[in-house]
Amino acid sequence: MKSLWLENQALSLRLEQPVPTPPPGEALIRMRLAGICSTDLELVRGYYPFCGIPGHEFTGEVVSVGGSRSEEAQWVGRRVAGEINVSCGLCDACRRGDRTHCEQRSVLGIISRSGVFAGYFTLPIENLHAIPDGVSDEAAVFTEPLAAALEVQEQVQIGPSTHVVVVGAGRLGQLLAQTLALTGCDLKVVARHPQQRQLLADRDIVSIDEDGAPAGKTDVVVEATGS
Repeated sequence: MKSLWLENQALSLRLEQPVPTPPPGEALIRMRLAGICSTDLELVRGYYPFCGIPGHEFTGEVVSVGGSRSEEAQWVGRRVAGEINVSCGLCDACRRGDRTHCEQRSVLGIISRSGVFAGYFTLPIENLHAIPDGVSDEAAVFTEPLAAALEVQEQVQIGPSTHVVVVGAGRLGQLLAQTLALTGCDLKVVARHPQQRQLLADRDIVSIDEDGAPAGKTDVVVEATGS
């Protein structure tokens, strides 16, 4: 299969990369569409010493399942998105139910696990989410960054009386702003560039510049500059 390979901060195209074999409990997935994240670009710049196939935002189709005919019947042929953290299930963090902070985890296309910039890749079945028929690949490929944006509301209760400032209006900042706006909170977004402010204005979200810190009370500040 074709794949994009990252090694020593250099990318190369490999034309004959072996198709992976899914171990028991994992699925072989054919990549349909992949997104390029800022993390991918930072890996190329040396942010983390990853060597292998990068990429973690995807929509795919399950081709086979390792070791289980019943799960194969359930999943083969289905379009899927997936969670990128693969946990051990045994460490203290996993036992607390905090699997995204597993001490032994691998991360799709980032830490110790081949990513999605290839014809095929593998992920545990428990990480997969079936994509409804009415959702396009182009929309579903945002599942992972959208989940990252929604994590804020998993950690902090936000409602109409909450004063929120999002610092940064890049790709993640825009998703944060759009999801937070649905809560009805008093929301302001620090945006540096005119294009960013226009995207926010198109959704009736208030933007301020870097010197325009809001006066008065702020309950929640979300840092999304990537610095």
